[in-house]
Parts: sequence; structure tokens; C-alpha cells
Amino acid sequence: MITAGKQFVFMFFAFMIVVLLYRMDRAKKGNLPWIRRIAGLQAIDEAVGRATELGTPVFYVPGRTEINTSGAAQTMAGLEILGHVAGLTAKYDTELITAIAAPNVQPVAEEIVRQAYVAAGKAEALKPEMVQFLSNEQFAFAAACLAIMNREHPGAAIMVGEFQAETMMLVEAAAQTGAITICGTSRAIQIPFFVAAADYTLIGEEMFAGGAYLTRDPNKLGSIAALDVGKVLGTLIILIGAITMTAGNKSFLNFIKK
Repeated sequence: MITAGKQFVFMFFAFMIVVLLYRMDRAKKGNLPWIRRIAGLQAIDEAVGRATELGTPVFYVPGRTEINTSGAAQTMAGLEILGHVAGLTAKYDTELITAIAAPNVQPVAEEIVRQAYVAAGKAEALKPEMVQFLSNEQFAFAAACLAIMNREHPGAAIMVGEFQAETMMLVEAAAQTGAITICGTSRAIQIPFFVAAADYTLIGEEMFAGGAYLTRDPNKLGSIAALDVGKVLGTLIILIGAITMTAGNKSFLNFIKK
């Protein structure tokens, strides 16, 4: 039996699909949604440019989580931004070092970097050491990253993805080398460490919007606009529930729970 609550959920998701298709269609026709300025993403060009001027590499870490875990969304966000960074390093002939902690992320990162260099017409500049698998052990990976940064002295260190207890070790080591540090994660417990030590921090959803923000792809921008509509509706539902419950009326809550 389909209850009223299940009907409501179905109608909500059906509405969101319609909104998604509508916003993507509008974006494809040139009506791109506005996205507020995100300093951390805008600073990527500056960071890569600084590394180029200094003749030092760009050090990139797309998180420490595998693709098939709960942190996969953060890893994919980090890999998407990696594609943009690789395009810049290819354009400016800047050395790129990408540190990988998860075995199943390695081939994906390699292909992303390869495509970026091919698209820039610099396929001959590709090197195997641009994407390095270091270790899937947490602190062994952190130690290897610290060794690379101390040895290579990167002009820019970009770390976007899911990070855990190694957060402060990585960002502090990058800061001590004098690199411009751009970090991002949606793990709330780790964000304060990035904010304290990094030059720029992508907080929560800012990193997920990175691909759309940097590439200006209509489909991605349309998806973000549709998600914003969903957030507004979700907030309204919460407010209605809070107000009715405060007034002692449980009818809305009972409707949702059915």
C-alpha cells in the first residue's frame, strides 16, 4: 500500500527531476546560473602561476579515500579539480606531482591528467611520476607527502578531498615550504585545521561546486542550480514541521512519517 508519506516523497523527487532537466536545458541555451565568487577556486590560477614563475612543482592531493567508500563524493570532487589543475600545468609547462593514497584512485587520476595534457596539446610532456601511488596506510602516506614537499619545495600545494587525522601534518608542511596552500574538505571536524593553516579553504559544498565553477559546463551549472532549489524546498519543509510542532500540531509530522 502506498501511503501519503511515500506519495509525498515520490512527488518531491519527481519535481526535482523536472527542475534538474529544466535548469540544465536553460543552461545549455546560454542562461547560465550565477555562482558566487569562491576565493579558493579563483586562487588556483594564481597558485599554479606562482609555481611556474618559481620553477617549482605543483603538489596535488585528491584526498585519501577510495572511490567505493562513503567519502567517494569528496574524492571525485578532488579529481575533478585535478583535471583543471593538470590543464594549467600543461599549459604553463609546470611540473605536477599528484600524491595518491587509494589504489583504485590511481588509474582514474592518471587518466584525468593524461586527458588534460592531450587536450592542451602537450601529450609528449606526460611523465609517469606526475601521478604517484604512495601508500594506503594513513600515516605512511602522510610521511611520504611530507618527504616530497620537503624535497621538492612546491610553489603551490592543493589538497581537495576527504582527509582525516593527517590534515594538519600535510597543510602545515606545505606552509613551511612557502607554498600557496589551497585546501578543501567536507569533513566538518577537519575544516578548522585547514582554515587555521591554509591560505585558502574550500568549505563543504564549495569543493563540490569546483568542477562547475572552473569549467563553466552548462550541465554541471544547471545541476547546481537545481540542487539549490531542492535546498530551499527542504528548508521550507523543516520550517513548516518546526512551526507546526511548536504549535502542538503533529499532523504534518504524521503525514511525513506515514
